[in-house]
Amino acid sequence: MQSQVPTTLSENAREFQRLATSTAKFKLFMLKDLPLAFFAGLKVARLEHDQCQVRIDYKWINKNPFRSMYFAAQAMAAELSTGALAMMHVYKEKPRVSMLVFDMKASFSKKAVGRITFTCLSGNEIAEAVRKAKETGQGVTVDAKTIGTDQQGERVSEFVFTWTFKVAKGS
Repeated sequence: MQSQVPTTLSENAREFQRLATSTAKFKLFMLKDLPLAFFAGLKVARLEHDQCQVRIDYKWINKNPFRSMYFAAQAMAAELSTGALAMMHVYKEKPRVSMLVFDMKASFSKKAVGRITFTCLSGNEIAEAVRKAKETGQGVTVDAKTIGTDQQGERVSEFVFTWTFKVAKGS
């Protein structure tokens, strides 16, 4: 059976895309709702229907004693690369759809130094999960993989976040 999810952004999703990729507006959002992300310097570099890229630079605030980026800083950037896609696909949806991280798995393959970019290509699967949750009224989960690469394009880490979506009570 072919997916019924459109491959273009709705007007609500476009609005969220503009907010998330606007440096000033997104910094204000992070300062208010994600202060650790603000201080770590996360940036949504790209946000499309099917993919998101989030950058984080190695610096004093996110370093570990081993002269690389602390794993929790990587996890924060990795989660945002999947979470921004999820937020975009539920933004101002009627009925309202709630989203929550249900599980996370991670693996690390190289020291993370310099600029690390997390790329998630699970936007279509997330959009489909949101559609199913709205259609059935049941909770739907999706595994969203994101890969962190350094400036040379080498993989430093990989995360899989299991997101759950369901129609919010009272919607």
